[in-house]
Amino acid sequence: MGSCLLSVLTGLILMQIQQNSECYKIEVSPHPGTTVVFRRKGGQDLDCTACRGVGSSVTCQNSDLKLDESVLTTVNFNCSQPADVFNVEVTQNIECFETRCKNIAIHPDSTRFLDFTRTFIWDVKVPLSNTVQLDFPAPAIRQIKPSEYCPNNHTYTIISYRAGRTSIGTFCMNGTISRIQVLYRGRVSLEVQKGTDLNPSDFKVSVGPESKMLVEVDSKLPRGESFEDFFTPEYTKGFLRDDQIKWNFAVEPSHNFSVKYLHKTEPECQTGDVSIEYLFEDKSVLTKTLKDDPPANKNGDFSMTLANCQPKTGLALNFEVSVFRGGTPKLCKVDLQNEEGLSLQVEKKNPMSYCEMKMNSLVQEKTVIHVGSKVELSFLDCSAEDLMLMATKTIVLDCPRGPPCDVRSTDLTIPAPVSCLPALHQFTWLLRVPEGSIDLSSLQGNLHQSVPEKECNQVTFLVSEIGGSNIGQFCSDGEGTIQKIQIKGNASITAMPKGAQGLSQEKRPLLKAILNPEFSENVVYSVSPLVMGSTYLPTPNWPDGMMPSTSVTWTVLVPSDYRAEIVFTNVSQPKCASGHTVVKIQSADSHEFQFWTEDQTFPSMVIQQQSFYLNMSNCEPKSGRFAVLSKIILQRETRKFLGIILAVVGILLLLLIVVLIVVCVIRKKKKPRANRSSIFMPRGRSNLPGNATFPKTRADNESHIYASIEDQPVVDVNSGHWGNGHQVDTYRPYTGPTDSIPAVKESSPEYTLDRGDGRSEDQDTYQPFLNPTSTFMPARPRTPLISVSSLRFEDRRMAQNELNTFKSTGDINPIRLSTDESRFQPQLDSDSDSFHEPEYDETQ
Repeated sequence: MGSCLLSVLTGLILMQIQQNSECYKIEVSPHPGTTVVFRRKGGQDLDCTACRGVGSSVTCQNSDLKLDESVLTTVNFNCSQPADVFNVEVTQNIECFETRCKNIAIHPDSTRFLDFTRTFIWDVKVPLSNTVQLDFPAPAIRQIKPSEYCPNNHTYTIISYRAGRTSIGTFCMNGTISRIQVLYRGRVSLEVQKGTDLNPSDFKVSVGPESKMLVEVDSKLPRGESFEDFFTPEYTKGFLRDDQIKWNFAVEPSHNFSVKYLHKTEPECQTGDVSIEYLFEDKSVLTKTLKDDPPANKNGDFSMTLANCQPKTGLALNFEVSVFRGGTPKLCKVDLQNEEGLSLQVEKKNPMSYCEMKMNSLVQEKTVIHVGSKVELSFLDCSAEDLMLMATKTIVLDCPRGPPCDVRSTDLTIPAPVSCLPALHQFTWLLRVPEGSIDLSSLQGNLHQSVPEKECNQVTFLVSEIGGSNIGQFCSDGEGTIQKIQIKGNASITAMPKGAQGLSQEKRPLLKAILNPEFSENVVYSVSPLVMGSTYLPTPNWPDGMMPSTSVTWTVLVPSDYRAEIVFTNVSQPKCASGHTVVKIQSADSHEFQFWTEDQTFPSMVIQQQSFYLNMSNCEPKSGRFAVLSKIILQRETRKFLGIILAVVGILLLLLIVVLIVVCVIRKKKKPRANRSSIFMPRGRSNLPGNATFPKTRADNESHIYASIEDQPVVDVNSGHWGNGHQVDTYRPYTGPTDSIPAVKESSPEYTLDRGDGRSEDQDTYQPFLNPTSTFMPARPRTPLISVSSLRFEDRRMAQNELNTFKSTGDINPIRLSTDESRFQPQLDSDSDSFHEPEYDETQ
């Protein structure tokens, strides 16, 4: 029993010792070709040891612990803070052949050994006559003194092993050195302080060209003013080899450089001298010693080659290459002391351009000239395309003596440009109203809001609520429909040109702002739609959504002869966390309205017969956005228009009827009586004074020959015409047959003749005349039945006859035959005188 208790106590003591010996444990698995060494710091506590393995296979060492097998190994430390005693070195061997290198994945896990100060080492070997080429992409590296530390706790050291170990230099990240070539064999080490995450430069290892230089450094100097330091190898101890070191410098165009020796230690030479050779871009060569002044104020790329002698003592050189802009800058003085509320900002549009801008002798990428300041600017190698000028003017719309006061307005005008400044690309007015709202209108016509369907192609105004969202982009368009915009509270208006001319030529006022009382909506538009075409009404901040819990109203004026068709062409609805989105349409002259919320479907079209209000308000969205694009099309009112047309046509018809009646009355009153001749027709056998029609030519007819005259003819002595209007040449006695003359029926006192060519189907039979009331034309007054022998008888148709037997010597008034009489008119040949067919009246 005692032995058992002794065994238990012994086990507990061994367990306690094992626990004390395992204060810190870490598992390590080296990559192939990689060696991990826990290297003890000099002068540290020897009681802290590093052990490898577990159980009975544990081996402990008081010196360095080296692990080079690619297996998982447990490392135990018998102290709680092994990072104070040990550093970790991770070494990787890279062997390069003529064209490529092996094992180029050189960066280990950044989270390993975080509690230790770590040194990552890459040993690179290339063919004997080649160089190890190390490329450092942006941001590249810069050289420092060996005693300095890098700001990010990442310090690079480059070593050459050609005929001995030579430290090329110590480097930090963010510099100008983009490439280093080391002859034959080189080492790159990166030291990272404990507690710092590994963030190495992503440098590349490759086989470089053949060279006689121990080391060759490529540096790309930055544009603008800069100062870069460079050191010779083994700068602290001195360079003791008779090798050559070369620096290649790339200088930006329009820049000059100067070389300055900051510190130098000339060696004691056994043979030869120290020389420095400068090769410039124009292929010229300049050779100097360390006692000579280096080149200054040169331009273009150059190289500097330092050749050491066979020294007894070391050579050390620290030199500086400074770069500055060449050429003569353009000076510009800007004084804003007399410009109330105006500030300017000048910035480079292209950061890669060679333009250098200074304000008060300080190089700046962006220059801000504050309100009321006076500065001096300079521009070097700056074209109009390199710079952009923006201006901001703050205007306070307020009652100077407090409310109530008259409405205050201001014209938004661009101040006269400063000649030495670039073209103005943007001008912003900050309108501030302590109380009230802003009415914004154009001085050059109505405003048009730019939408994808119809964009602005001239000066554009970006209107925004200060502290809110953009309302929209507007322009003064010839087809603009917005008479004014009312904005609740402060507003920002930014003018931007179309094209590269800028705003400097805009000298007249562009907009007008008026202070008005405050209203409930955020934005109110006064719209006069286009008569021809479509008028688009986008919500504020289109196509993005309206701000939460905001509203907008359009006051739309519809002409009296039109109706408005409202179409919602594009609608985006959110999911509301609280409240609802509402679209409301209300007539201007009534309280009737229609409205829709986010859970309702919009109609395809809404028709308004008169002016109306269109109001939209947003909720507090949970997701999504509220954005609506509306379109208004005006159409003429067809009913009203038809009524107007019918009324006008009716009035015209009524006027036409009245005119016709008046013309008929006047015509009847003033109508000249037709030329008439009275023919006495006795009872019994009588003969009509001719057929109803005549042949076309007198040469073929005997219309001018009469067989006999039973009664005394009535002739006009002046004209030589018979009373029936026929022309008379000479009298010849009738020699033709007389038996064919039909007898005149005495049953009816009226006779008719057929119309046409004067030949009826029974052309030898006489028919009575139709009563004038049975013809197409209305009845006309009949010829008075007055005896031809009466002194009161007047036959006006005989006025042209030469054998005129009228008793009266008064003026004869010829009367044109009426339409009814013309049907009896004979057809004459072309050389005969035209005459009217006589009207035969009943005689006693």
